[in-house]
Amino acid sequence: MKASELNVVTGAFSYTGKYITERLLAMGKNVMTLTGHPKRPNPFGSRVKAFPFNFEKPKGLIKSLEGATVLYNTYWIRFPHGSLTFEKAVEHTKTLIKAAEEAGIKRIVHISVTNADEDSPLPYFKGKGIIEKAIIDSKLSYAIIRPTVTFAIEDILINNISWLLRKSPVFAIPGTGEYKLQPIFAEDLADIAVDAANKKESLIIDAAGPEIYTFEELVKLIAKKIHSKAMIIYLPPKAALSAAKVIGYIIKDILLTKDEVDGLMSNLLISKEKPRGKTSISGWLTQNADAVGTMHASELERHYQLTTL
Repeated sequence: MKASELNVVTGAFSYTGKYITERLLAMGKNVMTLTGHPKRPNPFGSRVKAFPFNFEKPKGLIKSLEGATVLYNTYWIRFPHGSLTFEKAVEHTKTLIKAAEEAGIKRIVHISVTNADEDSPLPYFKGKGIIEKAIIDSKLSYAIIRPTVTFAIEDILINNISWLLRKSPVFAIPGTGEYKLQPIFAEDLADIAVDAANKKESLIIDAAGPEIYTFEELVKLIAKKIHSKAMIIYLPPKAALSAAKVIGYIIKDILLTKDEVDGLMSNLLISKEKPRGKTSISGWLTQNADAVGTMHASELERHYQLTTL
């Protein structure tokens, strides 16, 4: 890509999109974002122009994309909320793909998930699989990136495990905790995505970190790094979900869903490919032990702008 070419990143004010945007700006690229929160404070100032998604107005969406060469798509939902369902998120993404075709986008870099499968019984992974097929069947050159679970100082999973371990005298692990995860650092994911944009061939690759832990091992690792004194207990998944629901009610957030527990326990967040991420979560936790989990990261506040305690 030439420095003068325009790159569009969906969700540059959020999480994964923010790290991709930072990478592109550091390389001297021109960046624009499509966002569901166009009035939210722009952390990039005048360097990144923001436009609304306009899913309900495809012509406006096409106009926003015109002149861009690469589209980095991070749009998705973690769980259904209000009128926004997984089915609606799939519909929105298909609208975005068609708009990209009409606007003359040359390549789409899509952030999916490991083990995405349109036949999956889990709505999150099924929706991701359906979108992957839509991209493959489109006229666009594509790079589909399948991250496992992404970590950074403001992520949902690792940060909020740390937060609970700091704030609560007890931490409940669903089931035995023997299911596995292979976390990837958000900056590594951004590097993989930007590198994939420069490839000529269409491709589908996993983005996973260099370390694999069982959930139990990961919780204990985090507890050790942040010097938590919380007692770690094991609960049946249904009971653990009930406990998470109570805490979520108190802090006005959704900490955990049944689909997420099912996905974790099905070992869907590990890769069969050689790890492409370079940053170990153990090393990162050592370096960020004083900061990780000091504040709760609210999914509802991030995406629905609700107030939390």
